[in-house]
Amino acid sequence: MAAYILADVTVTDPEQMAKYREWSTKAMQEHGAEVLVRGGEPEVLEGPWAPTRLVLMRFADRAAAKAFYESQTYQHARALRRDAGVMRMVVADGV
Repeated sequence: MAAYILADVTVTDPEQMAKYREWSTKAMQEHGAEVLVRGGEPEVLEGPWAPTRLVLMRFADRAAAKAFYESQTYQHARALRRDAGVMRMVVADGV
């Protein structure tokens, strides 16, 4: 069953976040992520949520999504992002 990672990103340092995106893209490619949403203009339809940048990725299954997240490449990306913004991220199984 497919699994999805949804990330809500608040960028505070665009230059450093660009370095993160370079490495996170490598990690996505290494782990077969299909990027469904990356950026764009989110519009809240209900509730107090106020995302500024969304990323939605589809993986073959939860194990593949977790392998992406735990990979050396993505851990390097996370280290680059440390002072570049705030990330909220969840994984969920598809239907």
